[in-house]
Amino acid sequence: MSKGTKQTIAEWEQKNPRALAVRTLEKIQNGAYSNLQLNQIAKQSKLDERDIHLLTTLTYGVIQHRLTLEYWLQPFVKDLTKLDAWVKELLFISLFQMQYLDKIPNHAIFDEAIQIAKRRGHDGVRKFVTGVLHAIDRQGVPDFATITDPTERLSIGSSLPVWLIEELTKELGLEKTTAIANAINEAPAQSARVNLAVTTVAEASYALQAEGLTVTASEVSPDALLITGGHVASSHAFANGLITLQDESAMLMAPSLAIEPNMHVLDAAAAPGGKTTQIATYLDAAAGGLVDALDIHDHKVKLIEQNAARLQVSDRIKAQNLDARKVDEQFSDESFDRILVDAPCTGFGLLRRKPEIRYDKTIQDSLSLQKIQLEILNAVAPKLKKGGRMVYGTCTILKAENEDVVHAFIANNPDFALIPTYTAYELNALDAEGMLHMFPDDHASDGFFIATLQKQA
Repeated sequence: MSKGTKQTIAEWEQKNPRALAVRTLEKIQNGAYSNLQLNQIAKQSKLDERDIHLLTTLTYGVIQHRLTLEYWLQPFVKDLTKLDAWVKELLFISLFQMQYLDKIPNHAIFDEAIQIAKRRGHDGVRKFVTGVLHAIDRQGVPDFATITDPTERLSIGSSLPVWLIEELTKELGLEKTTAIANAINEAPAQSARVNLAVTTVAEASYALQAEGLTVTASEVSPDALLITGGHVASSHAFANGLITLQDESAMLMAPSLAIEPNMHVLDAAAAPGGKTTQIATYLDAAAGGLVDALDIHDHKVKLIEQNAARLQVSDRIKAQNLDARKVDEQFSDESFDRILVDAPCTGFGLLRRKPEIRYDKTIQDSLSLQKIQLEILNAVAPKLKKGGRMVYGTCTILKAENEDVVHAFIANNPDFALIPTYTAYELNALDAEGMLHMFPDDHASDGFFIATLQKQA
């Protein structure tokens, strides 16, 4: 194939959302992050807004439903593992459109798939793709009802790995697990936190509406807005620091710290700075209020600083490169009035936003992270003043990284005791010990866990 022909194919792909979806999915399967890869390909493309929406829908749709699509495709392909990666992704996006997108007729789906097969492959590939799609059209896909094992049936139907279904069922019961499984493939809402350091909820809502966006008040946090009708991060309200993108559940950590304006606060694992900048809104730099924000990566420290500058709270934030497990290198004991530990975790509460993580993590990852989570808590605990509060949270829904970590920490640190996690609204999310559990099916927000600990005087 000549260089000129390759350039022609590349130019053609830049205007074809389905061809770009295949490329995007290939890169994600090779380890790229879905959101970053999708943003990069969308920016480099020559697609209009409608086609970017289709590219996004196809990419996330295939990632979310990969196990389901494999189950449906298996009767029509002898060995999926022997297919070229791009051919498999092409069949997946075609099958996804046939089963989930009711406004695209099959003949249009087939025509586009055949064009991509013809341009990227040889005539044999074109014939193969054509044959598979027409066979699916004639015979239909296999029914989940034929799967007799309920765990496997839920796994295939929701495209969640069997081990995760089993673990959640053991911890929460089958009914709750089924509700979570049904919720995680829904599109995530765009939620934003109003930056109370520079504006009010009413003023931010007005500014967003003036830009043509639709704004709804959150039922989870009084500082949160749910926004539709446009791209929030492209708005003037975002650029001017009136709002920042943050999930409603994630906004619940900082209020439970009960911060006063003159306090010294530690954010132990801070990047990209959403909770750091939220903490800063409670502080007054003139009164000595300061949050030390730590992260182990230089580029993420810069990201915290950039967010702080945009939100006009830089005077209350000191970001630095430091592993939270090594706080002894920088801080003496009882240096802080409050400590927030938003711990590294498996992230299973974020399945709506990061659907690919369901396929590459195991229960062993959860247990390995548990060790790190405990190391961070044990390292920062001496830095809290007596009578101070420490809030621990994760964006996962697994017991091993949540209440198990808190119980193990208290067993090793008997001077700490659980107190009820504060929420402005009645969320019916606290357990008997006062720890907060937000699941993806509760309020259509991210799954989140929060425990509030007080150091005894």
